Amino acid sequence: MNKKTLLTLLQIAITAGILAWLFRDGETDRKILQALSHADLGWLAAAFGCFAVVEVAGITRWQILLRVQGIHIGWWRLAALFLIGVLFNPFLPGGTGGDVAKIFYLLKETPERKPAAMLAVLMDRLIGLFGVIVIAGIVIALRYEWLTQTPATATLLYTLLAIFAGSLGFIVVSFAVTGFGLVHKLPAKMPMRNVLIDLSVAYAQYARAWKASLVGLLLCVPVQLSVFTLSYCVGRAFTESASRGTLMDYWGIMPIVGTIAAIPVSIGGTGVREGLFVQLLGDLCGIARDSALTISLTTYAVLIAWSLVGGVVYLLYRPSAHARVADMNQEVSEVEHEIAETAEAPENPTPIRERP
Repeated sequence: MNKKTLLTLLQIAITAGILAWLFRDGETDRKILQALSHADLGWLAAAFGCFAVVEVAGITRWQILLRVQGIHIGWWRLAALFLIGVLFNPFLPGGTGGDVAKIFYLLKETPERKPAAMLAVLMDRLIGLFGVIVIAGIVIALRYEWLTQTPATATLLYTLLAIFAGSLGFIVVSFAVTGFGLVHKLPAKMPMRNVLIDLSVAYAQYARAWKASLVGLLLCVPVQLSVFTLSYCVGRAFTESASRGTLMDYWGIMPIVGTIAAIPVSIGGTGVREGLFVQLLGDLCGIARDSALTISLTTYAVLIAWSLVGGVVYLLYRPSAHARVADMNQEVSEVEHEIAETAEAPENPTPIRERP
């Protein structure tokens, strides 16, 4: 049995164990079903619409960054790729499967421009990461005392801040390596060496196109706030006005839930996400455990509903044939390696983007 299989079995065991613990009370199932039968459909529709905002802003950002590389793909075609990514997101650890799927099919759309397409994706990821750190950081600063009012919620917040510090540290190091021209001096066996080299190429290109990069960063605002608001709308659909949490409450809680649940210890964050909702909504908003579980599961159901839309797009998608996740991962890794090798070539130490 290989390491990947063992990891998957461990994730399944962790997911099952957490869910069994959360649903240990036989009454919880009945209460959730009762809540679902009395849900406010208007608020659920609003939650569904929130993800549409995420899509529109995310697709637009992606298109802007691709155009910097001289790649012009129609908005609706990119929307199809984005929805294919949404199809994979709920079912694979940390949502990375969706990213890999989007990259894989984008590379199929641009067979002659794979390195350029990959650099646009890398910058999209980096801008998205930086955007969530900035936006969540502002919200957390405004709600710090509220978020740290119990030892459990304070620990979760500090865990989030540690993750953000590590992510920001990686961004700073990658900038420093690029700025001081150290990228070609990195040890051959250094972890993530290819990623750092690829980022150095992307930084050089997108620094020159700073206006497009700035617009991409600004588009993080509707993306992240719509993600945070989605769960608020779900909460309004199920909880009484006296104990449902405000919009700012959810904006403070959701960065913690989304970031920690993305750590690949369970399948698609399932179980971890529900536990976080129970802890944070219970301690900070006074929402009962069964109501918090209903909110968490319904939030996930909204994503599943959008993934079904992505499934329809995936079935109709042409011209590329469908592929296994392992094949997607392999091709994406090969393109990342190709960019790194090109950047290190003596005759091309600082490659510029291909031109159409």
